[in-house]
Amino acid sequence: MSYISAFAKGLSISAGLIIPIGAQNAFVIKQGITRRHILLTALLCASIDAILINLGVKGLGSAISVGGSVFIGWIKWGSIIFLMLYGIISLHTALVSSSEIDCSKQEQSSVWMTICSILAISLLNPHVYLDTIVLIGSIGSQQLGTEKLLFTLGAMSASFIWFLILAFGAKRLAPTLSKPKIWRTINILISVMMFSIAMSLVR
Repeated sequence: MSYISAFAKGLSISAGLIIPIGAQNAFVIKQGITRRHILLTALLCASIDAILINLGVKGLGSAISVGGSVFIGWIKWGSIIFLMLYGIISLHTALVSSSEIDCSKQEQSSVWMTICSILAISLLNPHVYLDTIVLIGSIGSQQLGTEKLLFTLGAMSASFIWFLILAFGAKRLAPTLSKPKIWRTINILISVMMFSIAMSLVR
């Protein structure tokens, strides 16, 4: 495998796993629309993915594949509680909000609250570990030498590219997406998504 192919393989596999809308992507979109710490949100989400991908490529993915139930079990119920609460908050916002978001200025919110929310959404989601450490990590660990490094860089690059595009794309479309009816619909969809993910973890 050529060096370019190794990078492209990591990029494409990672993109295929992170692009489908989930809890992390929904949060990034919401941050973009409300203009809350957009760059921080995108970079922190991507950095968490990058760290987990690197751990997976270094062999943690194989260990989790063997004892996965032990590793995933401890975060299962924490994930369910968090996702249900996030879904309730989004649903409440959809039901009580009737005004358009002011996109002319960045909404004020605590940086630490944003960081804690990102950490919770990213690290209390078993699917994040499955995608980054187990799937991407196990494929990357099979590569050798420089090809392994380039595969890892490609996989990490996909996260940074995607989250930056998603966050700033949402910001660019904010004047349209922040209209009351559309904003209400987005929050309802996010709440349904959170409830669905939580219920899938219960089974």
